[in-house]
Amino acid sequence: MARERIFQRHRHPVQTFSLGLQHVLAMYAGAVIVPLIVSEALGFTMEQLTYLIAIDLLACGVATLLQVWGNRYFGVGLPVMLGCAFQAVSPMIIIGQSSGVSAIYGAIIASGLFVLIFSGLFGKLIRLFPPVVTGSVVTIIGLTLIPVAFNDLGGSTNFGSAQNLMLGFGVLLFIILLTRFTTGFIRSISVLIGLLAGTIAAAFMGEVKLAPLREASWFHMIEPFYFGKPTFEIVPILTMILVAIVSVAESTGVFMALGKILDKDLTSKDLARGYRAEGLAIVLGGIFNSFPYTTYSQNVGLVQMTRVKTRDVIVVAGSLLVVIGFVPKIAALAQLVPGSVLGGAMVALFGMVVSSGIRILGSQVDLNRHENLFIIACSVGMGLGVTVVPELFANTPAWAQIMLGNGIIAGSFTAIFMNLLFNGIGTKAEAARMAEKQADDIIGESKHSA
Repeated sequence: MARERIFQRHRHPVQTFSLGLQHVLAMYAGAVIVPLIVSEALGFTMEQLTYLIAIDLLACGVATLLQVWGNRYFGVGLPVMLGCAFQAVSPMIIIGQSSGVSAIYGAIIASGLFVLIFSGLFGKLIRLFPPVVTGSVVTIIGLTLIPVAFNDLGGSTNFGSAQNLMLGFGVLLFIILLTRFTTGFIRSISVLIGLLAGTIAAAFMGEVKLAPLREASWFHMIEPFYFGKPTFEIVPILTMILVAIVSVAESTGVFMALGKILDKDLTSKDLARGYRAEGLAIVLGGIFNSFPYTTYSQNVGLVQMTRVKTRDVIVVAGSLLVVIGFVPKIAALAQLVPGSVLGGAMVALFGMVVSSGIRILGSQVDLNRHENLFIIACSVGMGLGVTVVPELFANTPAWAQIMLGNGIIAGSFTAIFMNLLFNGIGTKAEAARMAEKQADDIIGESKHSA
């Protein structure tokens, strides 16, 4: 332990930089895939996509620095990395397609303000989201994303051609093999390596278009409300608030896990500052037209693996993301990835969202109780049913469509209502116990990855 502290205190700047770069690489694939998916689903232009990727990377850096700062008002002060929340991908696409892009950013801003205002009360709010609810919601969100991955895997041109299928499933197989036969840092960036390998293979097949890279500038200034003035609609706002609460519940587990790794006892005030920083990051994401942000658990694995627990490394990582965000040329590199290659990687990534929900349900929920099984069955069934057949409720009153017209809202409210009906509101002690169990699971997973 003493040697580890000395290493942290007297680390060479080159070591600090390389360790910070590792954290950036570990979350980079997730950070760039989200804007690629959303922009394709909503029909953004090449120029708009370049801006979206760049501003997303910059916002990831700002959000990380806000969280690691740890002052008396916001920031948990732990070595955490923040990135765009995968839980928000499907809701953003649904909102954009039904209400327009302006409604997406109005909903993100409103959800961030909700987290900021109620950060001190989240200990009570999260009691409405025990593992049986969060596990069901995360599972629903992951399942609704899988079709997006397969649509991309088929390719934007010659959908389902042998070449597209070979590239997409080849990337998926490559990621699987990397995960099976590597450990530590290489395993943690297996998706990023898979994207690079797939893009190189696609280049030999003539599938890589260099126009986005050629046309992108070397520097740009950030622009608030790039996609227009935000609009505020009740259905999108409710959707994004639910996503924010689920993200905060997951972040609590990450905070607790890092607290254990660092031998630091986190107080309710520490957690409230962490929630407040996430809320502020979400608001900034809405203002600069990027995404809502949440704590990334995969970076806990790097902290566990490197045994470097100081915040200076994360400050370097956050600063690198900010710098990259001002350089559209770097952001445009992500646009070189063909749709089929991206789709193959997304099958793995979004499958991990599903498995994350299943892990919560399997490790933190008593599945021997029929009531819990019934909650999961009905909420997942409702969420998928509404997602697959949204026109079923087209003739219901507008107020009813708020609850029934969106699969994530329908599934989430079903899970919340049924949990209250069968299990009631958990006690504060039970909520703390569940957060502790979640932290243990994250630590166990990070040790396995290392």
